[in-house]
Amino acid sequence: MKVALAHHWIASYRGGERVLEQIAALFPDSDIYTLIQNPHVEVPGLAGRRILSSPIRFFPAATKLYRHLIPVHPFAIKRLIVPNNTDLLVSSDASLIKGLTLSPETKHVCYCHSPPRYLWELGEAYKKDSLAARIALDRFAPKLRRFDFEAAQRVNHFIANSKFVADRIAQYYQRESEVIYPPVAVDDFQSDRNREPFSLVISELVSYKRIDLAVRAFNQLGERLVVIGDGSERKKLEQLAKPNIEFLGRQPFSVLKQHYETASAFIFPGIEDFGITPVEAQASGCPVIAFRAGGALETVIEGKTGIFFDAQQPESLAAAVNELGQAAISPLDCRANAERFSASIFRQNLRDALVRYGVSQSAV
Repeated sequence: MKVALAHHWIASYRGGERVLEQIAALFPDSDIYTLIQNPHVEVPGLAGRRILSSPIRFFPAATKLYRHLIPVHPFAIKRLIVPNNTDLLVSSDASLIKGLTLSPETKHVCYCHSPPRYLWELGEAYKKDSLAARIALDRFAPKLRRFDFEAAQRVNHFIANSKFVADRIAQYYQRESEVIYPPVAVDDFQSDRNREPFSLVISELVSYKRIDLAVRAFNQLGERLVVIGDGSERKKLEQLAKPNIEFLGRQPFSVLKQHYETASAFIFPGIEDFGITPVEAQASGCPVIAFRAGGALETVIEGKTGIFFDAQQPESLAAAVNELGQAAISPLDCRANAERFSASIFRQNLRDALVRYGVSQSAV
């Protein structure tokens, strides 16, 4: 079979790109189509691959400004034409790359991280992050939603990264999907190190992540909180925080690993489609305190690997922090739960799904 791969954009090395790496491992000779590729971002599993990006690459500073060019994304994607002799396209998408131009004979399997949240439900939150986003979404959101919906109808099979996303695929696209949880590099972490008296946040510092809840809760508690990450909300959060809260900005993996493996709790106050960081925390033996919604409900076992809080209010999160202090959560249980999400399990589940969709076993 001639197989092609697609990914919304290759501009960082995060959860979506790790999924793409594992898909690419099944198809080592496949070209990859994407809206934009940042040549300074290294995705180890894609080294030596032929990666074809859209005409957006010709815009000045496109690798930094591509999110501000949302209105022209459909135009650019339509001009990424997959050859007619392609038998199978496997796309990894949280945006609009599913709208690639394909032959009717090409089977399209979409691994959906999420229907684009900036179009379907969190538009107001995204507008807060930049003037360009507000202008683009105010003027073009209906056309973009129509493009996304029509592209979704041409997909042959959807795979969702969580039950939460499967429900949203049904809601917004009126399509069925099966759930295959994304891969997490659980073997990169160890779970037997001594814990230190601090809680941890690792996140992009943007409004919908609700890191403000963690800051306000720990302002009340007076306990140590370490925040790793950066984004448009950082300055505001630093101004809000009391001295017991430390902001480290972006850090290399070695620093993330050290903090995961020694923190007493991992704080996850937002709603995510899946959420890789709580799984990484559990792989490190660290219990999770999460808002009771989204993908965390599928990755955290209440009372065994973490605690949920019920309202996105500082008082509710602070109460959960105190509750965790009274709970007997085993690092071994956290680690065992995380191992359900290993890369090898992901690849096997994806192979099995593709065979069910009619892809020959020899091709995967």
